[in-house]
Amino acid sequence: MEKISVLLADDHAVVRQGLHMLLSLEDDMQVVAEAENGRQAVALAREHQPEIVLMDVAMPLLNGLEATRQIAKEMPHTRVLVLTSYADESCLHQALIAGAAGFLVKQTAASEMVRAVREVAAGNQFYSPSVAGAARLFRCAGSPGATEDSTKAELTPREAEVLQLIAEGFANKQIAAELGISIKTVEKHRQQVLNKLNIHDVAGLTRYAVATGMIGRELRPS
Repeated sequence: MEKISVLLADDHAVVRQGLHMLLSLEDDMQVVAEAENGRQAVALAREHQPEIVLMDVAMPLLNGLEATRQIAKEMPHTRVLVLTSYADESCLHQALIAGAAGFLVKQTAASEMVRAVREVAAGNQFYSPSVAGAARLFRCAGSPGATEDSTKAELTPREAEVLQLIAEGFANKQIAAELGISIKTVEKHRQQVLNKLNIHDVAGLTRYAVATGMIGRELRPS
């Protein structure tokens, strides 16, 4: 029997261990890799080409929504099932716009998560009951609010990475080392982000990143 290949992406090792154990109990599922941040999730998705990515939203370096957007665009045969502790409609809407095939709250029952993996692997969508109604409304309305998200969508994947790192408190030199690019390139991306978003300081960028879900409030610099 061919198994459903799954990539786990969550910055908490204990959560990954729990998910790995849960899925390993199923005869038709196999965890092929684990990622602790969104950038690693994208790289491992390229390497392993899994059928399913279980993607946490609030992760450092690159958030789950941006990672979902990159995977959905680059690897359409890999389907992303977003995991989050927050069952709010804003996060759901952003996940749908990013290209997620499903949306689960982490507190969901184990049986529901297993079912979700199978449904999404079969080409269907799956949403936790608490957000299923809102998901249907968004889809029936053709993803309303996409215009509101258009400013964010103008950012390139690299600009989104730079924005998140700035919002997490990284200096230009640190960003350059993290992304493997020159400081001048970081400065160029930084200025492009400021111009595109019409924001004029780091505090404004941080507020924007938190408001749009690019970083979780727990990642916001003190």
